[in-house]
Amino acid sequence: MKSSFGGKNRNLMTTSADEGQFLNMLLKLINAKNTMEIGVFTGYSLLATAMALPDDGKILAMDINRDNYEIGLPVIEKAGLAHKIEFREGPALPVLDQMIEDGKYHGSYDFIFVDADKDNYLNYHKRLIDLVKVGGVIGYDNTLWNGSVVAPPDAPLRKYVRYYRDFVLELNKALAADPRIEICQLPVGDGITLCRRIS
Repeated sequence: MKSSFGGKNRNLMTTSADEGQFLNMLLKLINAKNTMEIGVFTGYSLLATAMALPDDGKILAMDINRDNYEIGLPVIEKAGLAHKIEFREGPALPVLDQMIEDGKYHGSYDFIFVDADKDNYLNYHKRLIDLVKVGGVIGYDNTLWNGSVVAPPDAPLRKYVRYYRDFVLELNKALAADPRIEICQLPVGDGITLCRRIS
């Protein structure tokens, strides 16, 4: 899911506090109950989501690294929210493909949050649009990508920022052109694009 940049840079993969608060409020406003999160890391956004859901709410949480998830799990357990979370370790795309093949998950999710490998964002979108309900919301994190999406081509960018920049730009263009959704890009955290499915 999330790329590991190693060392001190790993904190870059954590959802910001303002974004966590925003997601918590958004989920309450849309009365979300059945949600999914792709890219969990240590579970801060997962905690914000779990806190917003009713007691019988559910989160399908996927990440390639269970060790990172287990760092934040004691906090989730202490908050009495672990029963809302079904964690699956491993790549998300095969799981999504299986869900679509099963047929029973079509249009079943109220909210889906994606904060994972940027080079697969478009691949996720192609699948998630079938899994989120009409009127439901998909949130893509990091769609401003350190501001690099508006930087000139020759701007001095950190290596990992430059590498993923084109994937984020491709996603942003594809979302803007997708007639099945209406979008709103917010400068919260590193940018989050909300996609409300309309058809």
